[in-house]
Amino acid sequence: MSTVFIGTSEFAAAVLERLARVDAHRPVLVITRQDRPSGRGRRLTAPPVAERARALGIALEQPHNVNDHAAGELIAAALRAPGTAASDGGQGAGRGAGTVIVCAFGALIKEPLLSQHEILNVHPSLLPRWRGAAPVERAIMAGDEQTGVSIMRLTAGLDSGPVCLAGVEPIRHDDSYGSLAVRLQELGGELLVQALDRAPPFVEQPQDGITYAEKLGPADRLLDPARSAVELERVVRALHPHIGARVMLADETLLGVQRARVAEHDDPAFLHAGSSAQPGAGPSVRDGRLLLDCSPGLLELLVVQPPGGRAMDASDYLRGRGLPGRR
Repeated sequence: MSTVFIGTSEFAAAVLERLARVDAHRPVLVITRQDRPSGRGRRLTAPPVAERARALGIALEQPHNVNDHAAGELIAAALRAPGTAASDGGQGAGRGAGTVIVCAFGALIKEPLLSQHEILNVHPSLLPRWRGAAPVERAIMAGDEQTGVSIMRLTAGLDSGPVCLAGVEPIRHDDSYGSLAVRLQELGGELLVQALDRAPPFVEQPQDGITYAEKLGPADRLLDPARSAVELERVVRALHPHIGARVMLADETLLGVQRARVAEHDDPAFLHAGSSAQPGAGPSVRDGRLLLDCSPGLLELLVVQPPGGRAMDASDYLRGRGLPGRR
């Protein structure tokens, strides 16, 4: 079966690479977002899927809008090109002429594209839980014990289409986005190939258990000490290494936090806090450690990143720049 692959992120790039290893399903065309400024120098940078498609030698297009007529013609032409499975089967350009696969594209697929092709979506959650933009991060933040990948038919609703395959992946107590996403993208690639090989039946999603993984914003990155230390430690893991959590210092500087841990109640830092602990006051130095009093609990910041600087152990950061705090 001929395929066209639509995706953007590193997650999608890994799924693309797995798909390309199967000759029967190797994409005839890859579509991704346009290059965008990135980094401190704001240099134009290609999306990970564009880099992977070039390395794999697959035709690549980066339209301004995947839903416009020109992009639709590119997809239809690729699926009916001589030598593709769709053209060999004589099915024409309508529904059934090959399959379009969407994975972590970052933009909505709309009509008429939805009606013109069979479109499969590789979604990294156990639908209907965590529909939406940030399912991996939200699962970690919520303290879920497991997540997974669902292969669904794309419809006009937000990740609400019927599912044909799903696989479960446990969330480990020390998982970050980086470690969990690697396992999910491997699972997603395998499930996608199985779905294309076997064409299992689609089943509508249940109406119970629907949750939405809202797009991450600045407020999601900020470690608010009015929340519990357990919650904030999960936020740090959920946003590492691709986005990064931040904590506000007394001078309103935002300090990046890449690794943290919840202090146990027998930790000497608790004993030294006494009645002077002030949840909400920002991080402080105590016994040579960088600590955040939370409500409840105590979060130790282990690896931090000053604005414009490199990531470093909190002890190295404190040696270069002391903070006012309880000692």
